[in-house]
Amino acid sequence: MKKEIWNESNISDQTDKVFIVTGPTSGLGKETSIVLARKHATVIMAARDLKKAESVKKEILNENENAKIDIQELDLCSLESINSFAETINKKYKALDVLINNAGIMACPYSKTKDGFEIQIGTNHLGHYALTGLLLPLIKKTPNSRIVNVSSISHKSGNIDFDDLNWEKRKYKTWSAYGDSKLANLYFTYELSHKLGANKGNTKVLAAHPGYSDTELQRHSGIANFMNTFFAQKAKVGTLGGLRAATDPNAKSGDYYGSPSFGETRGYPIKLKSNKLSYNKDNAKKLWKLSEELTGVSYAID
Repeated sequence: MKKEIWNESNISDQTDKVFIVTGPTSGLGKETSIVLARKHATVIMAARDLKKAESVKKEILNENENAKIDIQELDLCSLESINSFAETINKKYKALDVLINNAGIMACPYSKTKDGFEIQIGTNHLGHYALTGLLLPLIKKTPNSRIVNVSSISHKSGNIDFDDLNWEKRKYKTWSAYGDSKLANLYFTYELSHKLGANKGNTKVLAAHPGYSDTELQRHSGIANFMNTFFAQKAKVGTLGGLRAATDPNAKSGDYYGSPSFGETRGYPIKLKSNKLSYNKDNAKKLWKLSEELTGVSYAID
């Protein structure tokens, strides 16, 4: 059986489509922005570091002077920043075809967001939960729109303690916290897909993982950073899972794409199944309720 090779050449022209990419200044987000601009999409780079974003924009424009890049400030560690960003987008744009929730941090020392959330669950899940909810009316009114959440194979080590989401009662384990945040990405994906599907909407919600890719995510872990040199695949390959979820015409809501080989660490993306726990509907509902309470963001689905 011939191995499926889905790559940039499979992405059709994206003229007139508007994409938001969070975390666009390095790694997967940068590669995603470059590819989408190459396919003539309008790319809104939702960036915390505007100087880095300008550098990436310059790089893209050097390749294609007609690329459509819009840099907007977004700090996923701040609900105030998320609200401000969403307000700007909702005023400036009449449509939003694809929201790619890519930004993330991994295995960092214990700290909290500006709103008091443990830094990894706060950035990787709660920030994106709030952002998506605030942009959902615009996304929903855009025909054939999509929401893509970038998870990780590390979701398999996740096991969320819903009574201590912010790690205030336990000894902090940074890798466990990261796994929890990536599991949360999947609970969020499947629950939102279910809610929108029940409402007979035309918005698809999908997830992806990049395998083990060489990105700046590993900067807080000396071992992981060292291993990158020998085992990680290029970010250009890792980013294809998210791009497939965002652009493949055959993709369905609730689908999960990622690298399939060597324990899902390498290879061109295919449709996969996440682990059994990620499909636990009761847990997904618990996380949704908790996310709503913590962020104050309710979804306009009905």
